Amino acid sequence: MPSPSPLNLPISIRAKRAIESAQGYLLLELPDAALRELCLFATVSDTPLIAHQLRGEALRMKCDFEDAIKNFEIVLTEREDDVGVLMAIAWCFKRIDRLDKAISAMKQAYECSPKEAVVLYNMACYYSLAGEKAEALSWLGRAIRLDSSFRNQVTKETDFDPIRNDPDFQYLMQLAEPKSAPKF
Repeated sequence: MPSPSPLNLPISIRAKRAIESAQGYLLLELPDAALRELCLFATVSDTPLIAHQLRGEALRMKCDFEDAIKNFEIVLTEREDDVGVLMAIAWCFKRIDRLDKAISAMKQAYECSPKEAVVLYNMACYYSLAGEKAEALSWLGRAIRLDSSFRNQVTKETDFDPIRNDPDFQYLMQLAEPKSAPKF
């Protein structure tokens, strides 16, 4: 017996397939294909949160940051402590030159996960870009103390270019250098 046409399947099965397909397309970095799959959800009211999140990710890949933010904010209405979504919003705000909003989103992420080093690191990045050196250094120091691997990220992170030549920044990087074991 042939399998039923996708259009004849119950909406819940079609929706599940559309979401799974969209996730797969995003893994393959095919945002347009993901968005086509998500067209199944015609109105905001019948769209599950995961579809809004996937739509946000696809739009972010397409550099449509303002529409991405709108979809991510819908997710936050029910999952206000979703650190991944908060970080995605901050990432988008950074790219539309709204560092104040990026920092605000990261502060909310920090309230949800104060021990998540990547949150602290991103706070340092955004404060550096905003020209707030003391805040940037404070957040960066704490991020590196939580996870020393972030020290390696700093050298290639352009967000720190505004403070990279500052003596206080250089001093922090010297303090963060791994100590070699004594030789016997």
